[in-house]
Amino acid sequence: MTAAGTAQDGAVTKVVIPVAGLGTRFLPATKATPKEMLPVVDKPAIQYVVEEAVAAGLSDVLLVTGRNKDAIENHFDRAWELEKALEAKGDQERLRRVMKSQILGDIHYVRQGDPRGLGHAVLCGALHVGDEPFAVMLGDDLIDPRDPLLPHMLDVQKRYGGSVIALIEVPPELAHLYGCASVEPAEDDVMRVTDLVEKPEPGTAPSNLAVIGRYVLNPAVFEVLRHTEPGRGNEIQLTDALKTLAGMPADQGGGVHAVVFRGRRYDTGDRLDYLRTIVSLASERDDLGKDFRAFLREFVAQLPPEVEDD
Repeated sequence: MTAAGTAQDGAVTKVVIPVAGLGTRFLPATKATPKEMLPVVDKPAIQYVVEEAVAAGLSDVLLVTGRNKDAIENHFDRAWELEKALEAKGDQERLRRVMKSQILGDIHYVRQGDPRGLGHAVLCGALHVGDEPFAVMLGDDLIDPRDPLLPHMLDVQKRYGGSVIALIEVPPELAHLYGCASVEPAEDDVMRVTDLVEKPEPGTAPSNLAVIGRYVLNPAVFEVLRHTEPGRGNEIQLTDALKTLAGMPADQGGGVHAVVFRGRRYDTGDRLDYLRTIVSLASERDDLGKDFRAFLREFVAQLPPEVEDD
């Protein structure tokens, strides 16, 4: 390794994953269980995210945690008693699945303390990241491994420098639910970002290109975040820092490009999307899919017709 966060070939190796949120949309389930540990079929959501990071070469993982998040640390630690019990039963398949989470990568933890927004959570990673580009991943977004996004973003960052964000196209009437970007074409599905607005008022979004939870950031973002005033929700918004970076010179770490993602993405940010994600992933499983799809067809066929409200 050379400087923090990069291998000898200049590849980005560090990723910051904020997991300190309270998960209020899933109460009461998240009263004692971190939202990130809710199962998506038979793996917690956070494991999908870490697996995606490691598959992209981001083996140095920093989880920004908070109070009552010990279950996340335990999940990525050894479970000696469980391992011994499975080994004694000769249950090698379940033993393999249990042990996978503890050998995924080099996982570190830091506490966020005060919940002051996504920008503040990213800033908590400054000491660990150092002065090299790094990735940020949000646990609400699961990217299908058949449509890898991070490797493309890392390549764009290597070619253009600065920072890179991921965008998806959303219906214009839903743009106010996201951070939205104003862009200019650069090449194919790569755009140059000229402006960003966090959850604009309905009808005022600069485009229907919405920011999703994958970023590759220049370390200049840390100094920008230190001077970013609280924005929407009285929180330090990463979107506001990226807007500042977009207007900064390249030799100061500025410039923001975007990759428009058109692959398969699953959302676990609210209850309905979480259920959709479970059904989608379970339906495609080799071990569950056939029987589960048969159940779904039978179940849907028995549903009564919807009655329109007057």
